[in-house]
Amino acid sequence: MDTIASLFSFITTPVSWVIVQFHKLYGAIFGDDTGWAWGLSIVSLVILIRICLIPLFVKQIKSTRNMQVLQPKMKAIQERYKNDKQRQSEEMMKLYKETGTNPLSSCLPILAQSPFFFALYHVLSAIASGKTIGVIDQPLLDSARKAHIFGAPLAAKFLDSEEKVQALGASLLDVRVVTAIMIVMMSASQFFTQRQLMTKNVDLTVKTPYMQQQKMLMYIFPVIFAVTGINFPVGVLVYWLTTNVWTMGQQMYVINRNPTPGSKAQDAYLGRVLKSVTAHGDVRGRTRRNTVKAIVAKGPDRNDIERKFITGLGKLGLAAQEDGTVAKSEAAVLEAEGGTPAKRQQPKRQTKAKRHTAASHSGAAKDSDSGGSEPKTSLEKQDAPQEDKPKSTGKPAASGSSRQAKSGQRKGPQRPKHPSKK
Repeated sequence: MDTIASLFSFITTPVSWVIVQFHKLYGAIFGDDTGWAWGLSIVSLVILIRICLIPLFVKQIKSTRNMQVLQPKMKAIQERYKNDKQRQSEEMMKLYKETGTNPLSSCLPILAQSPFFFALYHVLSAIASGKTIGVIDQPLLDSARKAHIFGAPLAAKFLDSEEKVQALGASLLDVRVVTAIMIVMMSASQFFTQRQLMTKNVDLTVKTPYMQQQKMLMYIFPVIFAVTGINFPVGVLVYWLTTNVWTMGQQMYVINRNPTPGSKAQDAYLGRVLKSVTAHGDVRGRTRRNTVKAIVAKGPDRNDIERKFITGLGKLGLAAQEDGTVAKSEAAVLEAEGGTPAKRQQPKRQTKAKRHTAASHSGAAKDSDSGGSEPKTSLEKQDAPQEDKPKSTGKPAASGSSRQAKSGQRKGPQRPKHPSKK
């Protein structure tokens, strides 16, 4: 670790200078040799670094979301060119270029923090060894060696021997209790941060290997912190615990204000927006208006949560506009003016008996209408005088009624009856 830390020795002077400046401020309040003055100096250093890294954090969030969206396309490319690794890599790079995604962006905050972390570790190690470093001269070195946080010196470690701890003016039990509590808190904060990302801010409708990787990291990172934490000085544990808590709070803020589409966080966020619209009748806040504007622009490509939000606005008589605001729909305007919007009535389906009765009545009405007009041809034939009818020739007459097949009889010529049955 000392070899790695020495590689970042170029930044130890700026880090030590920042710590000394904060120590002057807090030393005037709590005392120069107190743990509060030195501990708060380290906390302030973390806050300053994390504020400078906010642009990188925003880029990390965007890159992580783009990677989640691209996972189905990446999987399709891998399956399509599974036998051609070179073509697969080319298609992946083409996809990254088209979407403006950088896979390494998710690691930028950690990489950017690494020089400060190792520089602080190098500074605290020098303090533990009684060596001046950077702008920390001998009087400041003596003051830092006297500083204790809940009985544990800033330069003490969990695995230090009792003689080394006594040389720093503390007991081994106090050092191990304080360091153990800080390591547990550090691991727990890391686990909660990763779990919050996995359970609330991930589109659960898309099952990809990326989600499995994030789930593995949720359990691996706390173990790494627990194993390596026993080798860190108390001052470094303060630094790492502070940065974990900052990351957790920063992520909670991002999830609540700008959640991933399709996630549980988006469902909760749009629920709050709908509740605010119900109370105030409008979308308040530029961030919320931009969210509604993006939902309107999606059109039919909205997910189920966004469609649920649009439906909720419709139940309130409102419709989302292209600029992110809401306005009353036509139905709501008519209702407000005292009118009722015309609703389209669907005809009721009649039963078979009713349809048969209606058809019978319709046929009877047609017969009654034709009663005053000229009689039908069949009636004319029946009313014709008997003289005009042809005489019988011994064969049955083929009248209109006999030509029609009666119910239960076969159509066509009938077999003549037996003479005995005449």
